[in-house]
Amino acid sequence: MDARNDRFPGYRDSDAERFDPEPDKRPGRTTFQRDRARVLHSAALRRLAGKTQVVTPEPAGPGHVWDASPRTRLTHSLECAQVGRELGAAFGCDADLVEAACLAHDLGHPPFGHNGERALDELAAPCGGFEGNAQSLRLISRLEPKRFRGQEPVGLNLARATLDAATKYPWPRGGHPDGPGSVKFGVYPDDLPVFDWMRQGAPEGRRCFEAQVMDWSDDVAYSVHDVEDGLHAGHLDPNMLLAEPERLEIFAVAARRYAPAGAGPAELAAALDRLLDQEWWPHGYDGTATAQARLKNATSQLIGRFCLAAEGATRVRYGSGPLGRYAAELIVPRGARLECAVLKAVADVYVMQRPDQERLRSRQRELLAGLGGELGRRAPDGLDPQYRSLFAAAGDDTARLRVVVDQIAALTDASARSLHARLTARRV
Repeated sequence: MDARNDRFPGYRDSDAERFDPEPDKRPGRTTFQRDRARVLHSAALRRLAGKTQVVTPEPAGPGHVWDASPRTRLTHSLECAQVGRELGAAFGCDADLVEAACLAHDLGHPPFGHNGERALDELAAPCGGFEGNAQSLRLISRLEPKRFRGQEPVGLNLARATLDAATKYPWPRGGHPDGPGSVKFGVYPDDLPVFDWMRQGAPEGRRCFEAQVMDWSDDVAYSVHDVEDGLHAGHLDPNMLLAEPERLEIFAVAARRYAPAGAGPAELAAALDRLLDQEWWPHGYDGTATAQARLKNATSQLIGRFCLAAEGATRVRYGSGPLGRYAAELIVPRGARLECAVLKAVADVYVMQRPDQERLRSRQRELLAGLGGELGRRAPDGLDPQYRSLFAAAGDDTARLRVVVDQIAALTDASARSLHARLTARRV
């Protein structure tokens, strides 16, 4: 019988089960506390320090101005985890579970950010493609060396509810509830056994509440901090947000990529103007300590604004009791989603679409394509010992290609460049 678990209010015994059952090592420590610690101590999390969030975390070449303290996938994951832990706790979710999911959500992302994801999806087409979220599940349930069941690796062996909370897209490729054409998915075919175990009893295609909290925390963290970084780096002049041509470009990008369906220029303009009208909004930035403090305050205000909007609307729908798993849906008001979408579009236009960044992204895609070709021809030469053994055990060319893709996805920006240079015997 799947009873409610007294140690985790709102959760059942099955939520704390592991794919490979194992005893507690220390009395008094909860399953979800152990899961958080396992993610926090993983090599995969440490590697995120060397992976691109929006701009490269290291000098990209001659003349490149390097930020000595750039945001990386690691700092983003830590910021997402802080937002998610507090928002989840406000709903009565287990805070350690939500934090573990936030820390784990980007572990599978490859070098060079979403640009690298695009390159690896092309490389991996014969073996089912590549998606950073599906790679995250593969990593925490198989590739990250922590525990084996006999000779079978089971990764970090996280609890069912933790795995589910870290899964942003709980369906295979082509299984998106809103349309099979979506490129977003959360599991590769050969990882379906652990996925099916994780999803036992879950409504098909529906994300658990904790995953929705993680997803909104992710959106909040990167939309707010990307704009902060753009201002700090001098890529964004706040006065540009008042000029009509610039605003129209922002609204077009927001409507195309980030905003809820049906959002038009007038609705997006109203969302941006609501933010510009706040007394804490930074209308100028000169890098002084006063300006930095004002910008940090604006960041805090925006995070609070978006989290409180979701908390208030969800409580109106579901009441004041503890929420979790499949007892509720996170309600984010349309206005908050529009404001978040506008911030994402601002960062897109003024940070990601800079000409130097597009030239850099083109070189990065070429590097990963070349690296995939070299490893495919030379493997197991060039693979780390962990992946050499997986390559040797692979039963066919499709499985061997997946190992090559796993190896590349595990690299940092710098180690991808280094390995490519070594294999091609020239400096990149």
